[in-house]
Amino acid sequence: MAMAKSAVIFLFLVMMGLCVVSNSMALVYKVGDNEGWSSLGHVDYAKWASTKNFHVGDALLFEYNQMYHSVLQVSHQDFLSCNTTSPIAVYFSGEDLITLGSADNFYYLCGVPGHCQAGQKVGIKVTPISPFPSASLSPTPSVSPSSYGSSPESTSTGPVLHFNIKPWMLVSILAFNSCLWSSFSKEV
Repeated sequence: MAMAKSAVIFLFLVMMGLCVVSNSMALVYKVGDNEGWSSLGHVDYAKWASTKNFHVGDALLFEYNQMYHSVLQVSHQDFLSCNTTSPIAVYFSGEDLITLGSADNFYYLCGVPGHCQAGQKVGIKVTPISPFPSASLSPTPSVSPSSYGSSPESTSTGPVLHFNIKPWMLVSILAFNSCLWSSFSKEV
């Protein structure tokens, strides 16, 4: 009977581990996809962002040649005017991974003179994680050029761990706990 108890506990721990791993996976979006962060490929970053659904905990990967580009996180107003004089954050490694730590709008542009004016800028709308993905009937659009106006400025934070427990997982866990406790109570 001790063997059965150990097997049940082991199975429970494995199941819980799988739930945590499968539900804490955030996505990493390479900005500009194959073209990356550049002013040469004529990437339409607004169009690129509009095809994505960004959620809290996801990350943006800016890949670029650091000799010719940089990434500045800026306010909405500075984004609109391509003002690089007062950035919220500055990135210049050439492989910048920025975690989206809150549901908000975030604005990025290249700090090299003329690049923002040439279109090297992107606005990102981050939405909260829904515990019930099917509750949303339509995807939430990313920030588009016509909607750059209505959000407060914010900064991204460090890594965020999130759990998105699905209803079927909760039922499974509760059922498993019920079986586990009933087997323990029979022995006592």
